[in-house]
Amino acid sequence: TDFIAKPWDAEKLIITLKNAWRLRRSGQEVKKLKNRQQQLSEDLDREYQMFHGTSEVMLTLMHTVSRVAATDANILILGENGTGKEMAARQLYAQSERSEQVFLKVDIGSLNENLFESELFGHEKGSFTDAEEQRAGRFELASGGTLFMDEIGNLDLKLQAKILSVLQNREIFRVGGSRAIPIDIRLICATNLDLATMVK
Repeated sequence: TDFIAKPWDAEKLIITLKNAWRLRRSGQEVKKLKNRQQQLSEDLDREYQMFHGTSEVMLTLMHTVSRVAATDANILILGENGTGKEMAARQLYAQSERSEQVFLKVDIGSLNENLFESELFGHEKGSFTDAEEQRAGRFELASGGTLFMDEIGNLDLKLQAKILSVLQNREIFRVGGSRAIPIDIRLICATNLDLATMVK
């Protein structure tokens, strides 16, 4: 961690020892947090490890998921409520090359429109009334891993352009910020709405 040259200064010796102690404590805290994160991820994955079946439809679905998971393509999952869209998203993640990285879920339907940009892109300190500190958004937090946007069909038309810009440029700007922050995510989206009819 450090060294002390002789003859040593008593004050420097105490500071060096305190720094070494703090460094060790920080290392233990990081290890503890990593273990907790791993345990939470395993528990979440275990909850969604029910993707099985022997019917032709299920076998086709599992085969498709395996083939698509190996790519890094963005994915849209369509289906009615209760058909296992989130389960499919988690299977895609678990079988992907990003499986060791974070999997973050965002429920678009539950996001307040006023806080949408702050939630997804983050904000700088003082950018609005309640912004008391800098905060990373979901895109930034998911960088390196997978971002699952559930109920994407509920996304307001004007907000769609902002998401499109992020996907095209692979960078975000925090609310109140002027610096582009590069992101590297795989985006998986799901909806129970008929998007083709909505587009028409």
